Amino acid sequence: MTIHKEGRKLLFWMLVILTGVNIAAHQILPGQELVLNLILLASIIIYLLVLQFFRNPNIALPDDESLVYAPADGKVVVIEEAVEEEFLHEKRKQISIFMSPVNVHVNRSPISGIVEYFKYHPGKYMVAWHPKASYENERTTMVIKHAKSDVKLLVRQIAGAVARRIKYYVKEGEPLVQGGEFGFIKFGSRVDVFVPLDAEILVNIDDTTKGGVTPLARLK
Repeated sequence: MTIHKEGRKLLFWMLVILTGVNIAAHQILPGQELVLNLILLASIIIYLLVLQFFRNPNIALPDDESLVYAPADGKVVVIEEAVEEEFLHEKRKQISIFMSPVNVHVNRSPISGIVEYFKYHPGKYMVAWHPKASYENERTTMVIKHAKSDVKLLVRQIAGAVARRIKYYVKEGEPLVQGGEFGFIKFGSRVDVFVPLDAEILVNIDDTTKGGVTPLARLK
């Protein structure tokens, strides 16, 4: 288990600030042990909550070309047929994973392949499970062409009401390895995956997923 690079600077300054708050509290409130202990406890809890958000567990990269793996930790909140109108312009099966603030927020590639299309869209910050979030919230859209077939998979990062910063580490034309990191979303969000209609769905609504570990679908 490591700390993700997106959190290291924030965690450093949080530690500095919280340490300063506790030192100042001892100067301002000498002898008030109960209050000082409560401030210390609150500081530790706040720091640990943020620390766990930026955890980056080590996983064994999957290697099954027929499977589509979850791009994120979270809960499956949508499984439905939908028309993807930005790039694919066809009906697909949409699988959406909601990431709460307590989930790992590393985003991983569901398949190995080449990034055929990538675009960042600024937008609103509605709650991530809102139906309009997929096309009105801040988001990215990435299309991966399968390394061993003509299958194209669309993956969309969506910022939520709390998550207001999407990070991505890919460009068009770059290769992605199944289970490899391609992005990060801070503090609660959603990831949509659009698979072909003939794909076999392997998860159900409310299932818990692990990024790069849980199979979402099997490609034909």
